Amino acid sequence: MRKLLSALALGTMMITSTLANASTSNLMTILTSPEPQTQLMTMVLSMQSLKQGVAVNILLCGPAGDLALKAAPETATAPQKPKGMSPQGLMKKIMAAGGKVEVCAIYLPNKGVSVDALLDGITSAKPPAMAKALLDEDTRLMSF
Repeated sequence: MRKLLSALALGTMMITSTLANASTSNLMTILTSPEPQTQLMTMVLSMQSLKQGVAVNILLCGPAGDLALKAAPETATAPQKPKGMSPQGLMKKIMAAGGKVEVCAIYLPNKGVSVDALLDGITSAKPPAMAKALLDEDTRLMSF
């Protein structure tokens, strides 16, 4: 019994050590919240992840999709404390630094606009590619 417990403890320590040392190379942030503070904090955490060397992909769905619009609502563009940054403004900085932003595949048709309404560099997600990215073992998910 003692040998079995020792073997189990050793195995658990090895697995825990391997998981602790595994690095995540991709972050998929899914944002659906209409709340400007939640949207901004989502962008803050995504930017910090990008700065730490993680590939950042942001999927905007529902009301959060409005961040991607050229004619975004004031809630997306209004500066917030403490640094005077807006959700859309920080999202643009993430894109300029190499982050990728997409809107849900059903966002544009249900909004009644075309891809031309989106900021340059933002596309409509393709469900098969998005599902593959979400299931990738090197991807960590963050959802707001």
